[in-house]
Parts: sequence; C-alpha cells; structure tokens
Amino acid sequence: MAHRGILDRVDGHANLDLNLLRTFLAVYRSGSFTGAAQVLGLSQPTVTTQMRTLERQTGRELFQRLPRGVAPTAVADALAARVAPALDDLAAVAGPAPAAGTRPPAPVHLAGPAELLCTRVLPALAPLVAGGVRLRVVTGLTDPLLDELRAGRYDLVVATSRPRGRTLAWEALTDEEFVLVAAPRWAERLSARLAEEGPAALHGVPLITYAEDLPIARRYWRHVFGRRLSCAAAVTVPDLRGVLAAVAAGAGYSVLPRYLCRDALASGAVVPLHEPDDPPINTGFLVQRPGAPENPDVARVREVLLRSARDW
Repeated sequence: MAHRGILDRVDGHANLDLNLLRTFLAVYRSGSFTGAAQVLGLSQPTVTTQMRTLERQTGRELFQRLPRGVAPTAVADALAARVAPALDDLAAVAGPAPAAGTRPPAPVHLAGPAELLCTRVLPALAPLVAGGVRLRVVTGLTDPLLDELRAGRYDLVVATSRPRGRTLAWEALTDEEFVLVAAPRWAERLSARLAEEGPAALHGVPLITYAEDLPIARRYWRHVFGRRLSCAAAVTVPDLRGVLAAVAAGAGYSVLPRYLCRDALASGAVVPLHEPDDPPINTGFLVQRPGAPENPDVARVREVLLRSARDW
C-alpha cells in the first residue's frame, strides 16, 4: 500500500518531531497553511517550513497546493487517522493552551447535508457566532463526511444515517418526515387519481429528485405504497432546495422533508399529493470525532444544536 512506508515511520522508525505532527494535523483540519498558523499562533512561513520538513522526513507529499488552501493526499489521510487520536489525547491531558493576546479561537469544523445546515443548523448557531465562536462549514453526503470525521478533519458531522461501528460518538438529533408534493396545477390533476389508482396515477409525470438512484422517493414508495419505484428522474439536483424550487415552479413532483417545504406548503406554493397515516421518517444524528476535543467551542456548538433540535 502506498502509504504503508509513512505509517512505519510514524510508528517509530524515523523519530518524527511531535511539533511537526501537531502542525500537520492543524493544516489537515483547517485546510490551509494560513488557517493552521492562526490556530497555532505561528507565522505562515513557519507552518510552510515545518510541512516541507515533515514531507522530506517521510519521503511523501502530504498536501497538494491549491490556489486557495491545500488538499490532503491519500498519505495525509492515512497519517491523520493514525496520529489524531494520540495528539488529541495529549492535548486533553495538557489542558487548554495559554491565552495568546489577540489570537482568535480555533474554529469548529462542522459538516453535514447542505439543506439542513442552511435552514436549521446555521440559524441555531447564529448567537454563538455573534458571541465569538468561529465555524468552518462543509456540505456533503453522510458516508464520505463520516470517513473524514474518523480521519480528524471535522469536529462534528450532522449525519442522515446512524454511524456504523463503535469508533464514533453520536446522539439522535432530529426526525424529518417526508411528504409527496407538487405545484397546485399538478395537484388538481393528480390528487383524486392518486387516491383511486395509487402511485400508477403518477406515471408519465416528471419526477424531480436529489440523485439518479432516487433515494428519498424509493424509500417513500416502499414505506407508503409497499412497492418498488420504477421510473427515471426527469431532473436531478444535488440540493433539496433546488428540488423544491423546481417543484414549486411546476416542473413535476417530488418527495421532500416536511421541514424544508413547510413555508411553501403554508403559502400554497406546493401541495401535498398524499397524506398517509404513517409517513416515512428519517432520523438525523449529531456525530463527534474520536478523542477529547481540545477546543471548548465544540462542546458549546454541540449543546446548542441538541437543545435547538427539540424545536425543529
């Protein structure tokens, strides 16, 4: 395996400097030499020099330099997974670093689905941000984000499925109910037919969905109609807010989380085509990376989200 050599060195064959590994982890988590310099209270040239030294000692490229920031290589991913737990444990034993003048607090690295982050999570965290908490937010799909969480890239991930295994600590955050919706002009044509004919009434109507494999719609069909969804999407948009906009404009129908289309339902911009007694529900989870967080703001963000989610 390509990164096996560097892991052997980390395990003791090259006496890597602990400070270099701390700097490496800061660069890895912040995504830039400048961000790591701010977190560590170092100059950016110092961080750059330390990373060049570490790359020279390990004989591997750790970061690809980009126009803005850096991107970790596969070797860096492996190294972060190996050293992050030990460095986090050391930081917990040592306690918080002493104050460094006007040095800003380290940001909390948060990731999750774009729709939930933008409509629920970020508004809930606004008072913390106004009070000085710094956030670095990344959107994406749950499985890749959890892999990066295990590697130490994020502090917290809002996940749409429960993490597998025992390496991650998680708590149930919120339940989202799914609803079958369309614009009023489609609802006038389809609602009565859907009640009489079932999902066959939707044959030929454009389906607007999140992804080509129709993950949300397939789940709705299986749970509500007890059958397999067998149609192709007319439009795929990798952001449910885009799906909602297309549906409200009359492009077709979709299955969406009720929280996301609550205002559109209230205004009549979209209409539920079907209201089953037992709608499908998905649970979201708040997942924390392994190891004790050295940044106290991680706990503050976590507590606010768990408390706020009760009202979602």
